[in-house]
Amino acid sequence: MSVWWRPDRLAWWTGLLFAVGSLLFLFPGIAALADVDARWVGAGFALGSVFFTSAALLQLIAASEVPHRARPAHERRALRPRAWLPQRVDWLAAAIQFPGTVLFNVNTFAALDRALTAGQADVRVWGPDMIGSACFLAASLLAFANSEHRWLSWRPRDVDWQIAAANLLGSIAFGASAIAAFVRPATGTAVNDAIANGGTALGALCFLIGAVLLPLQADRQQRAGAAAPAPAGD
Repeated sequence: MSVWWRPDRLAWWTGLLFAVGSLLFLFPGIAALADVDARWVGAGFALGSVFFTSAALLQLIAASEVPHRARPAHERRALRPRAWLPQRVDWLAAAIQFPGTVLFNVNTFAALDRALTAGQADVRVWGPDMIGSACFLAASLLAFANSEHRWLSWRPRDVDWQIAAANLLGSIAFGASAIAAFVRPATGTAVNDAIANGGTALGALCFLIGAVLLPLQADRQQRAGAAAPAPAGD
């Protein structure tokens, strides 16, 4: 079966949902730079946030399952969608990222209301956006450090590193976008619309790259697991 068509893998669905969500942020972000009708642009962001949240939930479930699936077959139970594993960096990153995506739901749907005052926009739209972007950045930093077990590394030929680096760059771009989107109470305008929309588009492109690479990562991990020697006594 092709690496690119593996609906039997949770990672494949995660990558698909992240990719669709990224596209729904990328195209509206580009359109907003060209000052296109804001109504469909906002709707695109809101729909994209739903795909992001769905993908982040699958990623959290997968991180909860990793230590469980490592047990002998006779000790396994059915799917365990929740767990508390703060000692595992992959789980911790997913647990931080998931509420960040929920906050993106809050801010993108709130932004559909065109009648908000500057103060309301900062509380209902900018605030959740800023906190959600901070969650993404923290999660991406943890994932990047975990990919090579160090905070700084350079392994551009390694798919784990590529995914972590793409997501980290995307999170930085989203953070810059959130900062620039603050609405000045005195004028009712954003700090910098170009950075806000450009950062969103660039971040979405980076997340799209990371999502496309997820099936390759999953295939490599499965091959490595299949090639590993069985424990003594099995």
